[in-house]
Amino acid sequence: MDHTEPYRAPTAEEAVSLYGDTVYRLAYAKTGSRADADDIYQEVFLRYLRAKPALESADHAKAWFLRVTLNCMKSFWSLQSRRRSVPLDETMPGEGIPEGSGVEAYVKRLPEVYRAVIHLFYYEDLPTAQIAGLLHRRESTVRVQLMRARQMLKDMMEKEEDQ
Repeated sequence: MDHTEPYRAPTAEEAVSLYGDTVYRLAYAKTGSRADADDIYQEVFLRYLRAKPALESADHAKAWFLRVTLNCMKSFWSLQSRRRSVPLDETMPGEGIPEGSGVEAYVKRLPEVYRAVIHLFYYEDLPTAQIAGLLHRRESTVRVQLMRARQMLKDMMEKEEDQ
């Protein structure tokens, strides 16, 4: 008989420690602004405190935080007064693509829809099926967006190499 203990949802402090970087990186990847990413980050963890979700596993918890982050961004962008153009000249924090590789500068220049799938695939190491679920897209759409984003990155890099 298996006596494994049931999953215990993290406390607020544990949640920030475990998922804070993930939430912030995704918010920053989508907004391109540290200030906006900070606002979204705070909102996500406030929602966690208020909702006290019943989480079944660490994977479920990560998916919950990613989904809530994406929902907070939708709410954020729906406020027309908050929409503004912000240059992506800040360095994206976090791990994933090695710093100094120059790739992160190219990723920042991708259209937002491609930055999101690239971020979730490479930085958060999510499979295309899970990305599709989080973004409410078909899995085939996510695969096409990844393919196009990779091609755009390749084209940008080759263009600058030729100059």
